[in-house]
Amino acid sequence: MNIDDLIAIDIHVHAEVSCRCAPDAFGREFDEAAEKYFKFTHRPTIPETIARYREKRIGLVMFTVDAEANLGRRRIPNEEIAEAALENRDMMLAFASIDPHKGKMGVREARRLIDDYQVAGFKFHPTVQGFYPNDKLAYPLYEAIAEAGLPAIFHSGHSGIGTGMPGGGGLRLKYSNPIHLDDVAADFPGMKIIIAHPSWPWQDEALSVCLHKPNVYIDLSGWSPKYFPKELVHYANTQLKHKMLFGSDFPLITPERWMQDFEAAGFRPEVHPLILKDNAARLLGFA
Repeated sequence: MNIDDLIAIDIHVHAEVSCRCAPDAFGREFDEAAEKYFKFTHRPTIPETIARYREKRIGLVMFTVDAEANLGRRRIPNEEIAEAALENRDMMLAFASIDPHKGKMGVREARRLIDDYQVAGFKFHPTVQGFYPNDKLAYPLYEAIAEAGLPAIFHSGHSGIGTGMPGGGGLRLKYSNPIHLDDVAADFPGMKIIIAHPSWPWQDEALSVCLHKPNVYIDLSGWSPKYFPKELVHYANTQLKHKMLFGSDFPLITPERWMQDFEAAGFRPEVHPLILKDNAARLLGFA
């Protein structure tokens, strides 16, 4: 990334529509429920998303979510996102997503994506992937990530995916309590861990883990900042000001809306550049 040319770095951007693979209609009810919950309808292609961020001079980290074992739904190829990042390396990075249930084949894929496609990190979503982050089934993947010196981002807290569906679509919220990441942070102290989203209803757990473990960060995606818990804003202004990261969760929330609401959400002026760009630049190795 050409950090000096960017006004911010959005560390949480979803790849929604592949240009290589037809959409997988299986599980369409999850899409419909999410669109109702998040009040959005347009799912942009990967190039459309990149063009939007380039116009706004915002860097982005993009990923898909591989939950093929738990949802039975085909993922967007990691390679497609990684190649797009290589073509736009001045303002984009790719994180890969591999279902932990894929075992040794998943580890092989991770190493290939690191070596051949220069992915910059990995994304996990415990609720939709159906695993506790501290389950040893995922540790071989973490070992490959840690050996490469790359970060991993984990969804935390409530999930809009499945909300309102009968039985929540069969998804279990318990997997995304951030306290489970305390074990991962202790067992892999050299791997940077990003707790994604305000972690309601477990915000205190996320703050505690982030405060206690030097390798843990929090991204502020998925909510408008005007709805952030007071405790989160307090710690972002004080003890954790160097460990908070801007993320939008695009297309669920646009970066423009997030940044506008951020201005009036009670964050001290001196932490604005840290959260919007500087902390992510350091975490990603650009500062």
